[in-house]
Amino acid sequence: MKRFGTIGLLLGATALVSVAGAASADQGVSSGEVVIGSHQPLSGPVAVWGVPVTNGMRMRVDEINDAGGVHGRKIKLVVEDNQYSPAKASQAGNKLLKRDKVFALVGALGTPPNMAVMPSAFKRNVFNIFPFSGGRQMYEPFHRLKFSFASPYYDQMRAAVKYFVEERGKKAICTMYQDTDFGREVHQGVEEQIKAMNLKLVASTTHKSSTKDFVAPLTNLKKAGCDVIFMGTIVGDTIIPAGTAKKMGWNVDFVVSTAGFTSAVTAVGKGAVEGVYATGQFMMPYPEDANAVVKDWMKRYQDKFGKPPTNEAAFGYSAMDMFVHALDKAGKDLTVDSMVGALEGINGWTDRFGGPAQSFGPKKRLGTNKSALYQVKGGKWVKQTGFLTY
Repeated sequence: MKRFGTIGLLLGATALVSVAGAASADQGVSSGEVVIGSHQPLSGPVAVWGVPVTNGMRMRVDEINDAGGVHGRKIKLVVEDNQYSPAKASQAGNKLLKRDKVFALVGALGTPPNMAVMPSAFKRNVFNIFPFSGGRQMYEPFHRLKFSFASPYYDQMRAAVKYFVEERGKKAICTMYQDTDFGREVHQGVEEQIKAMNLKLVASTTHKSSTKDFVAPLTNLKKAGCDVIFMGTIVGDTIIPAGTAKKMGWNVDFVVSTAGFTSAVTAVGKGAVEGVYATGQFMMPYPEDANAVVKDWMKRYQDKFGKPPTNEAAFGYSAMDMFVHALDKAGKDLTVDSMVGALEGINGWTDRFGGPAQSFGPKKRLGTNKSALYQVKGGKWVKQTGFLTY
C-alpha cells in the first residue's frame, strides 16, 4: 500500500507539472497549427480598405497552407469586423484574444481600433504585428510585442511638405483633417515641418469622418489664401472637398496621406479627384504598369476573388508575407520569444510591389518611414517621385 501511495503521489506530481506547463505555454500554438487574428472594417465607410486588405492576407495564408504550412504548422486566420470603431474593435479583440486565443494580431486596420485593442493583447502576451495604420502609436512607446511596417502619417506629411515647399514653391500651407487620432497625426506632421522651415500654418479646419458638406470650411481656406491643403482624410472626405473646390472654381492642390491613397478614391471620385496628390508606400497595381511578378499576382487574385486587386489588397498580402517570413525564421519550436527574435532580425526585407526596404532591431519597431508621391492623372494614380524623406 505504501508503494502504491508513492506511485500515486508521483503520478499526481507529474500531472500537476503537465497542467502547469500547458497553462504557461504561449497561446495559439500547437504542433500542427498557429492561430492568428485580425480585426478589420468589413462593413461601414472604411470597408473599401478592410475587405481587400483581408482578401490579400487570406490569399497569402492559403498559399502557405496549400504548400504545407510553416514548419508543419498550418496558419488559421480569424478575422472580425471592427467597423472602424474603437468600441467594436474592443469586442472583436476580446473575442480573438480570449475565445480564439490567437498567438498574434496581424494587420489590424485603423489607429483608433488598434489603440483600443493593444493594451489587452499585451496583457495576454499577444503580438500586435504590422497594423494598417500610420499612427506613431503603432510603434511608440516601445513595446517588445508591437511591430509596425506602415510609413507613419507624421513622417509622410513632413516629407511631403518639404517637397512642396522646396520643389513646387508652395508658401501658404493649410490643413484639413478628421478630428481623430489619425487626423491629428497628419496635422501634427505638417505643423512641425513648416515650423522647422520657419514658415507658419496659414489656416486649418477639422471635421467629423461622416461630414458631407465642405463648402463653409473650403470657403474659409480659400479666403485665407491657401495654395496647398494637406488632408487627414480617407475616402469620402477626400473626394467631396476636392470636387467642391472644383465647383467653386478654386484650383488648389490637395495632398492626402496613405489613408487616402486608395483605388476607391479614383473609382468613386472620378473627375472630382483629378489632380489630387497622395503619399503612398508602394505602387497602385495597374495591369498596364505592372511587371511580370505583379501581373502574375494580379491574375491569381482575380481568379481567387473574382475581382481585380487593389493597392489595399497588395498591402494585406505584403503584411502577411512578411509575417510568414518571420514565422519561418522563428523556427519549429515557436514561442513568443523566438518570434520576437525573428522579427527583430528582419533586415532589408522587400515586398514584390516596389515598397521601401523594411528593417527592425532590438530597439527598432518601425520598419520604414519612407513614402513616394503620387497624383491622380487620367483617372489613375501616377507616381511622381522616388521615396521622400525630411
